[in-house]
Formats: sequence, C-alpha cells, structure tokens
Amino acid sequence: MGFDQYHEPAHELPEKTRTFARMIASLTEEAEAINWYEQRIAVEKDEQAKAIMKNAQKEEFKHFGMDLEFLLRQKPIWRETIQAILFKDGDIVELGEKGEEATD
Repeated sequence: MGFDQYHEPAHELPEKTRTFARMIASLTEEAEAINWYEQRIAVEKDEQAKAIMKNAQKEEFKHFGMDLEFLLRQKPIWRETIQAILFKDGDIVELGEKGEEATD
C-alpha cells in the first residue's frame, strides 16, 4: 500500500484522518503477515521451524488486534456493528445484517 493509501491529497486531510489511514494500512499489513505465516506453517516440514513461525504468527495476531481496537475506538459505529458479529454463535451473515440494522 505504501504512500498510495490516500485517495485525497494528504496535505488536505486532517491529522486524525491521516492517522486513521496509517492504522488501516497497519491492520492490512498485519493481516497479510498472518496469511504469510499461515502458508509457511502449512508447508513447513521442520517442526522447530514451524514452532518458531507459529510463535511469530501469534505476535501478528496481537498487532492485528491492537490495530483493530484503535480503529474501533475512533469509529463507534464500527464497534456497534462488529459487536453484533464477533464472538457470537449463529449465522455470520445474519449477525452482520442485525449489526448493520442496529446502527441505522
């Protein structure tokens, strides 16, 4: 993503919006890292190497969670929608629809 993360001129965006964009970029990068480790772990034959990769992936989970929490604190409507979905049993799509309806 790099510096192409802005769709509007960066100098016109308030600092809060630029910070938000940086955190979105960070969240994306953490998700990519989690995926890369998942793929490496899936094919790695050496158990010690695999254990190291799993440990590293846990760090990426933590970073992803921290980035997500920061973003949710900036956008209460996101938190409301996501709280209706995460850590709930049932059909994910139905939960998403209910979460979206709750924020209308």
